[in-house]
Parts: sequence; C-alpha cells; structure tokens
Amino acid sequence: MIVLGGGPAGRALAGACATSGLETTLVDPRPERPWTATYGAWADELPSGTPVAAVAPVTRAIGVEAHVLDRAYAVIDNARLQVPHPDVLVETGKGVRTVVGPRGTTVLLADGRTLTAALVVDATGAPPSRGRVEQTAAGVVVAATDAKALVAEGEALIMDWRQPPTTGVDWPTFLYAVPLDGDRVLLEETSLARRPGLPVAELRTRLAARLAQHGVDLSDVEEQVRFPVDLNRPAKLAFGAAAALVHPATGYSVATTLTLAPLVAAAIADALPRGPRAARAAARQVVWSPAAKVVHTMRRHGLRVLLAMPPEHVPEFFDLFFGLPEELRRAYLSDREDVAGATKAMAELFRGAPWRLRRTMVLAPQDR
Repeated sequence: MIVLGGGPAGRALAGACATSGLETTLVDPRPERPWTATYGAWADELPSGTPVAAVAPVTRAIGVEAHVLDRAYAVIDNARLQVPHPDVLVETGKGVRTVVGPRGTTVLLADGRTLTAALVVDATGAPPSRGRVEQTAAGVVVAATDAKALVAEGEALIMDWRQPPTTGVDWPTFLYAVPLDGDRVLLEETSLARRPGLPVAELRTRLAARLAQHGVDLSDVEEQVRFPVDLNRPAKLAFGAAAALVHPATGYSVATTLTLAPLVAAAIADALPRGPRAARAAARQVVWSPAAKVVHTMRRHGLRVLLAMPPEHVPEFFDLFFGLPEELRRAYLSDREDVAGATKAMAELFRGAPWRLRRTMVLAPQDR
C-alpha cells in the first residue's frame, strides 16, 4: 500500500492498513510539519481511542434564539493524532503522477523517484477550490478568562449567528467558540459556505468588531481556514477530503475519515488477494456505498439552500434546524448512510418552515 498525503485522513488510513497486516508507505512533502488547524467533532462521532485535547460537555447554538444541544463536543489533540504508526514507512516526497496497471500502481515523485505498490490511495486533501463553494474562517486564541463573555467554561458555542456591528459584505457569518484546553479558547468568525469564499480580511474585521463588543482585544489572527465544500466524488481511489468526504452543508470530515479508515483498510486487506482491481472496488464500496451517495446528494441540496437563502433568513433557518428532535439533527449531521433519517429531517424542517423559507428550499438552483 502507498498512501499519498500525511494529514489526518492519510495517517489514519496508513495506520489502519498497517494494523491490517499490509506493508504500508506514507508519502508526504513535509511529514514532520505540525498540523496547525483545529479539528473539532461531536464527541460521540469519534472512534474509541481518538486523542482529544478538550471536551465540552455542554454545546450551544444561537440562531435568533439560543439552543442547548444534547451532545458533547471534542477538540482533537493534533500532536498525538499525528504520531505515525510504528509499522508505516514514511517517505518525504510529493506524488506528481500515478500510473495504474493490472498488477499494481506506480507513483512518480517530484524528485524523480518512483514507488510501486499493489494499491495507491490519494489522501492529499481537497483539490484546488477555484470557482468552488468555500468555507472560510479567521480565528484567534484567547485566554479562557477573556472569553467568558462569549462562551462559558465547559461549553462549546458551535454557531452564533447574531451579526457583529461591522460588516462590509451582506453575507451572514457566525462565531465558533471552542475550548482548546483548560486555559485557552478559540474564537473564530466563520462563513459557512460562499462562492467564492468570504475573504479572510472581512472575517477578521467582523471578528474584531464582535470581540470589541465584549471588551476583548483582537490579537494577530492565529488560524485561517479556507477549503471547498462542494466536492465531487473522484474517479481515482481516494480518501478523506480528496474523496469528497467533507460534509457539504457543515464542512466537517475528520470524524468520518477516522471512523472509515479501519473499515477501508479491512476491506482492502480482505480483497487484495484477488488482485488490485478487487481491492480498489472494495475500498470504493466502503467509502461510497449506495446509501452514502444518496445522503450526500441530499446534503448537497442543503448546501444549495444555504447559498440561495437571503442573509436575514439564515438565523431563522438554523433556529428551525436546531429545534428539530435530537435524532433528526444527528441523522442529518452525522450518519452518512441513514437515508430515512436524513429524509425525515429535511421533511420536518420543511414542514416547520414559513413559506418564505420553503420557497428557497424548493427553488434553490442546481449544482453548477
């Protein structure tokens, strides 16, 4: 096995393949570079043993009104998650071309070397986002005592759609506030989805205005986020964001990749004695089962609704969503193969929406 890309998805899959008994090589241009992004997830989505830096037992969301959600939220410990599996060979390099043959795949690296394996999986992340719908964010890390006016100790604020006083573009953003450990909190102004992504400069201005309302000074922006959310399933064998595993309507993907990694590895190990073609088919079946494809299509419609919605309606829309029963919110947010649950969640959301929101839900344009 060769896994291209040493981010969370690539490391998880490479480690799972090694655990399944496969000789595995991980290829990354800078394998020792620390991960600087903050990876959060619902705590109940993470596989057992996932290292976490902080867990917030109380989770809130604010549209027009405040909602307390019955799910704990976790922030992943990057340093521990990044430690490679001891049986994975790590190669420094960048794959620039792959050639799939009947007996295996050859990877050409940028430095001219070639590597060959029965199977090669692309886990290098999302493709360039030019022209795509992007999620963007600008965040700052502050002392927990300074963040108390925005988020209480022991809680995570997933979304606060109340708009800051200073905005330069008529586009809704929200505050995301999560504990990083006992002493620090990440405060991040986030644009959920926009084509093109809302510029980081605008997000920084909004964050500064929002924090100023509560007497919090904005230091240098410590985290900037930009990635596409309207990803198409690739023809090549891929994993993580490269396989379009990003939730189209929320941008979450890490918990999904950590959960799927051992399942994909087991499918590959079981099918590989029948040849690389059988192994590729088995891996694709796990990553994109028929049910997962249907749910993904439904979530893509949810993304189109968000993009088409007038800015002033967005907080009300999320009030309706967070007012759904917990099992329906969970089905839409977390279970990528629950067709019935996702269908019921969307139907209940439509049923409870006023006509001005229903119109947007029905008439949202198709994907470009």
